[in-house]
Amino acid sequence: MKKIILMMFLCFLMSFGTLLAAGNIKFDAKKFVDKTLELHDGASVKYRAYENIYYVGNVVDSVCQTLNIFVPESAFKNNKNTPIFLKTNVGGYRASKASGPSAKDATGRALQEGYIVVIPGSRGSDSKIKDSEGNNLYTGRAPAAIVDLKAAIRYLRYNKKTIPGNTDLIITDGTSAGGALSALLGASGNSSDYEPYLSELGAAKERDDVFAVISFCPITDLEHADMAYEWIYSWANIQPRGLSPYHFDVAEELDQRYPEYQNNLGIKLPDGTALTTNNYLEYLKTLIADSAKKALDKGEQIDTQTGVTIKDNEIVVDLDAYLAYIPTIRSLKIPPAFDKLGVLEQDATPENQLFGNSKGEPANFTDMGLKLAKDDFSLTVSPEMKKRVYLMNPMNYIGEAGAKTAENWYIRHGAVDRDTAFQVPVNLALKLQNIGYNVDFDLSWGRGHMGDYDLDEVFEWIRKIVAVN
Repeated sequence: MKKIILMMFLCFLMSFGTLLAAGNIKFDAKKFVDKTLELHDGASVKYRAYENIYYVGNVVDSVCQTLNIFVPESAFKNNKNTPIFLKTNVGGYRASKASGPSAKDATGRALQEGYIVVIPGSRGSDSKIKDSEGNNLYTGRAPAAIVDLKAAIRYLRYNKKTIPGNTDLIITDGTSAGGALSALLGASGNSSDYEPYLSELGAAKERDDVFAVISFCPITDLEHADMAYEWIYSWANIQPRGLSPYHFDVAEELDQRYPEYQNNLGIKLPDGTALTTNNYLEYLKTLIADSAKKALDKGEQIDTQTGVTIKDNEIVVDLDAYLAYIPTIRSLKIPPAFDKLGVLEQDATPENQLFGNSKGEPANFTDMGLKLAKDDFSLTVSPEMKKRVYLMNPMNYIGEAGAKTAENWYIRHGAVDRDTAFQVPVNLALKLQNIGYNVDFDLSWGRGHMGDYDLDEVFEWIRKIVAVN
Protein backbone atom coordinates (compact mmCIF):
# COMPACT_ATOMS: atom_id res chain seq x y z
CA MET A 1 0.00 0.00 0.00
CA LYS A 2 2.83 2.39 0.93
CA LYS A 3 4.47 1.67 -2.41
CA ILE A 4 1.24 2.51 -4.26
CA ILE A 5 0.88 5.78 -2.34
CA LEU A 6 4.52 6.61 -3.05
CA MET A 7 4.06 5.95 -6.75
CA MET A 8 0.94 8.13 -6.82
CA PHE A 9 2.84 10.90 -5.09
CA LEU A 10 5.71 10.64 -7.60
CA CYS A 11 3.25 10.79 -10.48
CA PHE A 12 1.70 13.87 -8.92
CA LEU A 13 5.13 15.48 -8.63
CA MET A 14 5.84 14.68 -12.29
CA SER A 15 2.55 16.23 -13.33
CA PHE A 16 3.20 19.20 -11.08
CA GLY A 17 6.63 19.56 -12.63
CA THR A 18 4.99 19.73 -16.07
CA LEU A 19 2.71 22.46 -14.80
CA LEU A 20 5.69 24.33 -13.44
CA ALA A 21 7.40 24.04 -16.80
CA ALA A 22 4.35 25.54 -18.46
CA GLY A 23 4.34 28.31 -15.90
CA ASN A 24 7.96 29.10 -16.74
CA ILE A 25 7.02 30.08 -20.27
CA LYS A 26 4.53 32.78 -19.40
CA PHE A 27 5.24 36.09 -21.13
CA ASP A 28 5.75 39.05 -18.79
CA ALA A 29 4.43 42.12 -20.59
CA LYS A 30 5.87 44.42 -17.93
CA LYS A 31 9.52 43.56 -18.56
CA PHE A 32 10.65 45.69 -21.47
CA VAL A 33 13.06 48.45 -22.38
CA ASP A 34 12.25 51.32 -24.74
CA LYS A 35 14.75 51.61 -27.60
CA THR A 36 15.25 53.38 -30.92
CA LEU A 37 16.69 51.94 -34.12
CA GLU A 38 18.40 54.34 -36.53
CA LEU A 39 17.79 53.40 -40.16
CA HIS A 40 19.93 54.01 -43.24
CA ASP A 41 17.63 56.65 -44.73
CA GLY A 42 17.96 58.86 -41.66
CA ALA A 43 14.65 57.75 -40.24
CA SER A 44 14.31 56.00 -36.90
CA VAL A 45 11.80 53.69 -35.29
CA LYS A 46 10.93 53.50 -31.61
CA TYR A 47 10.16 50.11 -30.15
CA ARG A 48 9.83 48.10 -26.98
CA ALA A 49 12.33 45.33 -26.45
CA TYR A 50 11.38 42.21 -24.50
CA GLU A 51 14.63 40.27 -24.30
CA ASN A 52 16.24 37.09 -22.98
CA ILE A 53 12.97 35.15 -22.76
CA TYR A 54 13.20 31.37 -22.33
CA TYR A 55 10.76 29.70 -24.70
CA VAL A 56 10.91 26.18 -23.23
CA GLY A 57 10.24 24.97 -19.72
CA ASN A 58 13.16 22.54 -19.64
CA VAL A 59 16.07 24.65 -20.80
CA VAL A 60 19.07 22.70 -22.11
CA ASP A 61 21.11 25.63 -23.40
CA SER A 62 20.58 28.86 -21.49
CA VAL A 63 22.52 30.83 -24.12
CA CYS A 64 20.62 29.74 -27.21
CA GLN A 65 17.11 28.81 -26.09
CA THR A 66 15.87 32.35 -25.65
CA LEU A 67 14.02 34.75 -27.90
CA ASN A 68 13.66 38.50 -28.17
CA ILE A 69 10.44 40.31 -29.06
CA PHE A 70 10.46 43.84 -30.50
CA VAL A 71 7.26 45.82 -30.69
CA PRO A 72 7.21 49.02 -32.77
CA GLU A 73 5.45 52.05 -31.40
CA SER A 74 2.51 51.58 -33.75
CA ALA A 75 1.76 48.17 -32.18
CA PHE A 76 2.13 49.10 -28.49
CA LYS A 77 -1.58 48.65 -27.91
CA ASN A 78 -1.56 44.93 -28.55
CA ASN A 79 -2.72 45.26 -32.16
CA LYS A 80 -3.94 41.79 -33.07
CA ASN A 81 -3.90 42.52 -36.81
CA THR A 82 -0.13 43.05 -36.88
CA PRO A 83 2.00 40.39 -38.59
CA ILE A 84 4.85 38.77 -36.64
CA PHE A 85 8.16 38.70 -38.51
CA LEU A 86 10.29 35.85 -37.14
CA LYS A 87 13.93 35.99 -38.19
CA THR A 88 16.35 33.10 -37.71
CA ASN A 89 20.01 34.07 -37.93
CA VAL A 90 21.25 30.48 -38.27
CA GLY A 91 24.26 30.10 -40.56
CA GLY A 92 26.13 26.90 -41.36
CA TYR A 93 23.76 24.97 -39.08
CA ARG A 94 25.66 26.41 -36.11
CA ALA A 95 24.22 27.79 -32.88
CA SER A 96 22.38 31.09 -33.09
CA LYS A 97 21.77 33.58 -30.29
CA ALA A 98 18.76 35.82 -29.97
CA SER A 99 19.88 39.27 -31.13
CA GLY A 100 18.49 42.72 -31.76
CA PRO A 101 16.93 44.24 -34.88
CA SER A 102 19.35 45.61 -37.45
CA ALA A 103 19.16 48.29 -40.09
CA LYS A 104 21.34 45.98 -42.20
CA ASP A 105 18.74 43.23 -42.67
CA ALA A 106 15.01 42.65 -42.90
CA THR A 107 14.41 43.01 -39.15
CA GLY A 108 14.94 46.77 -39.22
CA ARG A 109 12.67 47.12 -42.22
CA ALA A 110 10.01 44.97 -40.56
CA LEU A 111 9.99 47.26 -37.52
CA GLN A 112 9.72 50.25 -39.83
CA GLU A 113 6.74 48.60 -41.52
CA GLY A 114 5.09 48.30 -38.11
CA TYR A 115 5.47 44.53 -37.71
CA ILE A 116 6.29 42.70 -34.50
CA VAL A 117 9.83 41.31 -34.83
CA VAL A 118 10.84 38.09 -33.09
CA ILE A 119 14.43 36.85 -33.15
CA PRO A 120 14.89 33.45 -31.51
CA GLY A 121 18.15 31.75 -30.73
CA SER A 122 18.49 28.04 -31.41
CA ARG A 123 20.99 25.30 -30.77
CA GLY A 124 23.33 24.23 -33.55
CA SER A 125 26.10 21.80 -34.35
CA ASP A 126 28.56 23.64 -32.08
CA SER A 127 26.24 23.92 -29.07
CA LYS A 128 27.68 22.23 -26.01
CA ILE A 129 27.31 22.08 -22.27
CA LYS A 130 29.28 20.29 -19.55
CA ASP A 131 28.06 16.95 -18.29
CA SER A 132 28.33 15.82 -14.67
CA GLU A 133 31.94 14.74 -15.25
CA GLY A 134 33.01 17.99 -16.89
CA ASN A 135 33.04 16.63 -20.44
CA ASN A 136 31.57 18.50 -23.39
CA LEU A 137 28.10 17.32 -24.32
CA TYR A 138 26.98 18.50 -27.75
CA THR A 139 23.25 19.21 -27.57
CA GLY A 140 22.56 20.91 -30.88
CA ARG A 141 22.99 18.15 -33.43
CA ALA A 142 20.02 17.48 -35.74
CA PRO A 143 17.13 17.90 -35.25
CA ALA A 144 17.74 20.33 -32.35
CA ALA A 145 17.64 23.56 -34.39
CA ILE A 146 14.23 22.94 -35.96
CA VAL A 147 12.85 21.69 -32.64
CA ASP A 148 13.98 24.90 -30.91
CA LEU A 149 12.45 27.12 -33.59
CA LYS A 150 9.17 25.23 -33.41
CA ALA A 151 9.22 25.65 -29.63
CA ALA A 152 9.70 29.40 -30.10
CA ILE A 153 6.63 29.58 -32.33
CA ARG A 154 4.64 27.56 -29.82
CA TYR A 155 5.72 30.03 -27.12
CA LEU A 156 4.25 32.90 -29.13
CA ARG A 157 0.93 31.10 -29.56
CA TYR A 158 0.85 30.02 -25.91
CA ASN A 159 1.14 33.69 -24.93
CA LYS A 160 -0.93 35.16 -27.74
CA LYS A 161 -3.26 36.98 -25.36
CA THR A 162 -0.44 39.06 -23.94
CA ILE A 163 2.08 39.31 -26.81
CA PRO A 164 1.15 41.97 -29.39
CA GLY A 165 0.60 40.79 -32.93
CA ASN A 166 -1.36 38.16 -34.79
CA THR A 167 0.00 34.66 -34.26
CA ASP A 168 -1.93 33.53 -37.33
CA LEU A 169 0.29 35.84 -39.39
CA ILE A 170 3.75 34.54 -38.48
CA ILE A 171 6.25 35.08 -41.31
CA THR A 172 9.63 33.34 -41.06
CA ASP A 173 12.81 34.58 -42.71
CA GLY A 174 16.22 32.91 -43.03
CA THR A 175 19.26 32.61 -45.28
CA SER A 176 21.37 29.56 -46.25
CA ALA A 177 20.98 27.02 -43.41
CA GLY A 178 18.57 29.56 -41.93
CA GLY A 179 16.71 29.55 -45.25
CA ALA A 180 16.49 25.77 -45.03
CA LEU A 181 15.12 25.99 -41.48
CA SER A 182 12.65 28.67 -42.52
CA ALA A 183 11.45 26.35 -45.28
CA LEU A 184 11.29 23.42 -42.87
CA LEU A 185 9.19 25.46 -40.44
CA GLY A 186 6.85 26.27 -43.30
CA ALA A 187 6.61 22.72 -44.62
CA SER A 188 6.28 20.71 -41.40
CA GLY A 189 3.83 22.71 -39.31
CA ASN A 190 2.30 20.71 -36.44
CA SER A 191 3.83 17.41 -37.57
CA SER A 192 3.76 14.83 -34.79
CA ASP A 193 7.24 13.69 -35.88
CA TYR A 194 8.76 16.41 -33.70
CA GLU A 195 6.48 15.98 -30.69
CA PRO A 196 8.78 13.74 -28.61
CA TYR A 197 11.58 16.28 -28.87
CA LEU A 198 9.29 19.21 -28.07
CA SER A 199 7.75 17.43 -25.10
CA GLU A 200 11.18 16.66 -23.72
CA LEU A 201 11.98 20.38 -23.77
CA GLY A 202 8.77 21.33 -22.04
CA ALA A 203 7.58 23.26 -25.09
CA ALA A 204 4.08 24.69 -25.03
CA LYS A 205 1.28 22.41 -26.23
CA GLU A 206 0.41 24.67 -29.12
CA ARG A 207 0.50 24.85 -32.91
CA ASP A 208 3.81 25.51 -34.65
CA ASP A 209 2.63 26.15 -38.23
CA VAL A 210 3.37 29.49 -39.89
CA PHE A 211 1.56 31.79 -42.31
CA ALA A 212 4.38 32.53 -44.74
CA VAL A 213 8.00 31.64 -45.51
CA ILE A 214 10.85 33.80 -46.77
CA SER A 215 13.74 31.55 -47.73
CA PHE A 216 16.97 32.83 -49.24
CA CYS A 217 19.35 30.28 -50.83
CA PRO A 218 18.20 27.32 -48.71
CA ILE A 219 20.84 24.64 -48.15
CA THR A 220 18.39 21.79 -47.94
CA ASP A 221 17.41 18.37 -49.34
CA LEU A 222 20.78 17.35 -47.93
CA GLU A 223 20.46 13.63 -48.59
CA HIS A 224 20.30 14.33 -52.34
CA ALA A 225 22.37 17.51 -52.54
CA ASP A 226 25.67 15.78 -53.41
CA MET A 227 24.09 14.01 -56.39
CA ALA A 228 22.37 17.19 -57.57
CA TYR A 229 25.62 19.14 -57.38
CA GLU A 230 27.61 16.67 -59.44
CA TRP A 231 24.87 16.36 -62.05
CA ILE A 232 24.76 20.09 -62.77
CA TYR A 233 28.53 20.63 -62.57
CA SER A 234 29.82 17.34 -64.02
CA TRP A 235 31.10 19.17 -67.12
CA ALA A 236 33.65 20.96 -64.89
CA ASN A 237 35.39 17.89 -63.46
CA ILE A 238 38.58 18.34 -65.48
CA GLN A 239 38.45 22.12 -65.87
CA PRO A 240 37.91 24.37 -63.97
CA ARG A 241 37.73 22.05 -60.95
CA GLY A 242 40.82 20.11 -61.86
CA LEU A 243 39.72 17.03 -59.92
CA SER A 244 42.09 14.25 -58.99
CA PRO A 245 41.34 10.84 -60.57
CA TYR A 246 39.79 9.71 -57.28
CA HIS A 247 37.56 12.76 -56.95
CA PHE A 248 36.65 12.44 -60.61
CA ASP A 249 35.38 8.92 -59.98
CA VAL A 250 33.40 10.09 -56.94
CA ALA A 251 31.83 12.91 -58.96
CA GLU A 252 30.85 10.52 -61.77
CA GLU A 253 29.32 8.04 -59.34
CA LEU A 254 27.16 10.77 -57.76
CA ASP A 255 26.27 12.27 -61.14
CA GLN A 256 24.99 8.92 -62.43
CA ARG A 257 22.80 8.38 -59.37
CA TYR A 258 20.94 11.70 -59.61
CA PRO A 259 18.50 11.01 -62.50
CA GLU A 260 16.71 8.26 -60.60
CA TYR A 261 15.97 10.64 -57.73
CA GLN A 262 14.91 13.57 -59.90
CA ASN A 263 12.79 11.53 -62.27
CA ASN A 264 10.89 9.88 -59.41
CA LEU A 265 10.02 13.14 -57.64
CA GLY A 266 6.92 13.56 -59.79
CA ILE A 267 7.47 17.30 -60.12
CA LYS A 268 5.75 19.03 -63.02
CA LEU A 269 6.49 22.21 -64.92
CA PRO A 270 3.88 24.99 -65.02
CA ASP A 271 2.52 23.56 -68.30
CA GLY A 272 2.01 20.13 -66.71
CA THR A 273 5.05 18.48 -68.29
CA ALA A 274 7.00 16.16 -66.00
CA LEU A 275 10.32 17.71 -64.98
CA THR A 276 13.09 15.15 -65.46
CA THR A 277 16.79 15.22 -66.17
CA ASN A 278 15.87 15.09 -69.86
CA ASN A 279 14.36 18.57 -69.87
CA TYR A 280 15.79 20.12 -66.71
CA LEU A 281 18.58 22.07 -68.41
CA GLU A 282 16.13 23.65 -70.86
CA TYR A 283 13.91 24.72 -67.97
CA LEU A 284 16.90 26.15 -66.14
CA LYS A 285 17.68 28.24 -69.23
CA THR A 286 14.21 29.80 -69.03
CA LEU A 287 14.74 30.68 -65.35
CA ILE A 288 18.09 32.31 -66.12
CA ALA A 289 16.56 34.20 -69.04
CA ASP A 290 13.74 35.45 -66.78
CA SER A 291 16.32 36.55 -64.23
CA ALA A 292 18.31 38.43 -66.86
CA LYS A 293 15.16 40.13 -68.19
CA LYS A 294 14.26 41.41 -64.73
CA ALA A 295 17.77 42.78 -64.37
CA LEU A 296 17.54 44.52 -67.73
CA ASP A 297 14.14 45.97 -66.82
CA LYS A 298 15.80 47.49 -63.74
CA GLY A 299 18.45 49.08 -65.92
CA GLU A 300 21.24 46.64 -65.04
CA GLN A 301 23.91 45.60 -67.52
CA ILE A 302 24.38 41.97 -68.60
CA ASP A 303 28.02 40.90 -68.81
CA THR A 304 28.67 39.11 -72.11
CA GLN A 305 30.93 36.66 -70.23
CA THR A 306 27.80 35.15 -68.68
CA GLY A 307 26.80 33.59 -71.98
CA VAL A 308 23.54 35.55 -71.90
CA THR A 309 22.96 37.71 -74.97
CA ILE A 310 20.12 39.55 -76.64
CA LYS A 311 19.26 38.53 -80.18
CA ASP A 312 16.28 39.89 -82.14
CA ASN A 313 14.93 41.37 -78.87
CA GLU A 314 15.03 37.97 -77.23
CA ILE A 315 17.27 36.79 -74.42
CA VAL A 316 19.42 33.85 -75.44
CA VAL A 317 21.13 31.70 -72.84
CA ASP A 318 24.18 29.61 -73.64
CA LEU A 319 23.89 27.37 -70.58
CA ASP A 320 27.33 25.82 -70.95
CA ALA A 321 28.90 29.27 -71.01
CA TYR A 322 26.75 30.41 -68.11
CA LEU A 323 27.67 27.46 -65.91
CA ALA A 324 31.33 28.00 -66.83
CA TYR A 325 31.00 31.65 -65.76
CA ILE A 326 29.88 30.79 -62.21
CA PRO A 327 33.25 29.31 -61.06
CA THR A 328 35.00 32.50 -62.19
CA ILE A 329 33.23 34.22 -59.30
CA ARG A 330 33.72 31.52 -56.68
CA SER A 331 35.33 28.10 -57.04
CA LEU A 332 33.10 25.06 -57.18
CA LYS A 333 33.02 22.66 -54.25
CA ILE A 334 35.07 19.48 -54.37
CA PRO A 335 32.94 16.29 -54.34
CA PRO A 336 31.17 15.29 -52.28
CA ALA A 337 30.00 18.84 -51.69
CA PHE A 338 28.11 18.05 -48.46
CA ASP A 339 28.75 14.56 -47.11
CA LYS A 340 32.52 14.84 -47.46
CA LEU A 341 33.76 13.33 -44.19
CA GLY A 342 36.32 10.59 -44.80
CA VAL A 343 36.04 10.68 -48.57
CA LEU A 344 39.76 10.88 -49.41
CA GLU A 345 40.22 13.45 -46.66
CA GLN A 346 38.93 13.90 -43.11
CA ASP A 347 37.46 17.36 -43.58
CA ALA A 348 33.96 17.63 -42.13
CA THR A 349 31.42 19.96 -43.72
CA PRO A 350 28.88 21.91 -41.64
CA GLU A 351 26.41 19.21 -42.66
CA ASN A 352 28.66 16.43 -41.35
CA GLN A 353 28.79 18.36 -38.07
CA LEU A 354 25.01 18.82 -38.08
CA PHE A 355 24.47 15.06 -38.09
CA GLY A 356 27.28 14.26 -35.67
CA ASN A 357 26.88 12.83 -32.19
CA SER A 358 26.71 14.21 -28.67
CA LYS A 359 30.47 13.70 -28.25
CA GLY A 360 31.14 16.29 -30.93
CA GLU A 361 32.16 13.77 -33.58
CA PRO A 362 30.93 14.53 -37.14
CA ALA A 363 29.26 11.79 -39.16
CA ASN A 364 28.38 10.69 -42.66
CA PHE A 365 24.65 11.09 -43.19
CA THR A 366 24.04 9.53 -46.62
CA ASP A 367 24.47 5.95 -47.76
CA MET A 368 26.70 7.10 -50.58
CA GLY A 369 28.89 9.23 -48.33
CA LEU A 370 29.32 6.35 -45.89
CA LYS A 371 30.11 3.85 -48.66
CA LEU A 372 32.76 6.16 -50.13
CA ALA A 373 34.23 7.07 -46.76
CA LYS A 374 34.62 3.45 -45.68
CA ASP A 375 35.26 2.10 -49.18
CA ASP A 376 32.56 -0.48 -48.57
CA PHE A 377 29.49 -0.42 -50.82
CA SER A 378 27.60 -2.81 -48.54
CA LEU A 379 27.20 -0.13 -45.87
CA THR A 380 24.14 2.01 -45.17
CA VAL A 381 23.56 4.64 -42.51
CA SER A 382 21.65 3.60 -39.41
CA PRO A 383 17.86 3.90 -39.08
CA GLU A 384 18.44 6.52 -36.37
CA MET A 385 20.49 8.62 -38.80
CA LYS A 386 17.92 8.22 -41.56
CA LYS A 387 15.25 9.52 -39.19
CA ARG A 388 17.30 12.56 -38.23
CA VAL A 389 18.03 13.36 -41.86
CA TYR A 390 14.34 12.96 -42.72
CA LEU A 391 13.35 15.43 -40.00
CA MET A 392 15.60 18.10 -41.54
CA ASN A 393 14.20 18.02 -45.08
CA PRO A 394 11.15 20.18 -45.99
CA MET A 395 10.65 18.15 -49.18
CA ASN A 396 9.42 15.29 -46.99
CA TYR A 397 6.56 17.32 -45.49
CA ILE A 398 5.15 19.50 -48.26
CA GLY A 399 1.50 18.63 -48.61
CA GLU A 400 1.84 15.51 -46.48
CA ALA A 401 -0.95 14.36 -44.16
CA GLY A 402 -0.33 15.45 -40.60
CA ALA A 403 1.67 18.52 -41.57
CA LYS A 404 0.20 21.98 -42.14
CA THR A 405 2.28 23.58 -44.87
CA ALA A 406 2.38 27.38 -45.10
CA GLU A 407 0.24 28.84 -47.89
CA ASN A 408 2.70 31.58 -48.93
CA TRP A 409 6.34 31.24 -50.04
CA TYR A 410 8.98 33.72 -51.16
CA ILE A 411 12.07 31.79 -52.32
CA ARG A 412 15.22 33.37 -53.74
CA HIS A 413 18.44 31.79 -54.92
CA GLY A 414 21.32 33.79 -56.37
CA ALA A 415 21.76 33.27 -60.10
CA VAL A 416 25.50 32.80 -59.51
CA ASP A 417 25.20 30.99 -56.18
CA ARG A 418 27.25 27.79 -56.32
CA ASP A 419 26.79 26.75 -52.66
CA THR A 420 24.19 24.20 -53.69
CA ALA A 421 22.84 23.04 -57.03
CA PHE A 422 20.11 25.07 -58.72
CA GLN A 423 17.81 22.04 -58.64
CA VAL A 424 17.51 22.22 -54.84
CA PRO A 425 15.58 25.52 -54.63
CA VAL A 426 13.88 24.93 -57.99
CA ASN A 427 12.49 21.55 -56.88
CA LEU A 428 11.36 23.07 -53.59
CA ALA A 429 9.49 25.86 -55.36
CA LEU A 430 7.91 23.62 -57.99
CA LYS A 431 6.76 20.98 -55.52
CA LEU A 432 4.97 23.71 -53.58
CA GLN A 433 3.46 25.17 -56.75
CA ASN A 434 2.33 21.76 -57.97
CA ILE A 435 0.24 21.29 -54.83
CA GLY A 436 -1.29 24.76 -55.14
CA TYR A 437 0.61 26.94 -52.66
CA ASN A 438 1.33 30.59 -53.43
CA VAL A 439 5.00 30.70 -54.47
CA ASP A 440 7.11 33.65 -55.59
CA PHE A 441 10.37 32.17 -56.86
CA ASP A 442 13.28 33.76 -58.66
CA LEU A 443 16.92 33.23 -59.47
CA SER A 444 18.22 36.69 -58.53
CA TRP A 445 20.50 38.05 -61.22
CA GLY A 446 24.11 38.58 -60.19
CA ARG A 447 23.51 37.44 -56.63
CA GLY A 448 25.71 34.94 -54.88
CA HIS A 449 25.08 33.18 -51.58
CA MET A 450 23.31 35.89 -49.58
CA GLY A 451 19.95 36.97 -48.23
CA ASP A 452 17.70 39.82 -47.15
CA TYR A 453 18.18 41.76 -50.39
CA ASP A 454 15.60 43.57 -52.53
CA LEU A 455 13.69 44.44 -49.36
CA ASP A 456 11.25 46.73 -51.19
CA GLU A 457 10.17 43.68 -53.18
CA VAL A 458 10.08 41.44 -50.09
CA PHE A 459 7.82 43.75 -48.11
CA GLU A 460 5.59 44.52 -51.08
CA TRP A 461 5.02 40.75 -51.27
CA ILE A 462 4.26 40.60 -47.54
CA ARG A 463 1.74 43.44 -47.80
CA LYS A 464 -0.04 41.62 -50.63
CA ILE A 465 -0.37 38.28 -48.86
CA VAL A 466 -1.49 39.92 -45.61
CA ALA A 467 -4.08 42.03 -47.43
CA VAL A 468 -5.80 38.99 -48.93
CA ASN A 469 -5.73 36.95 -45.72
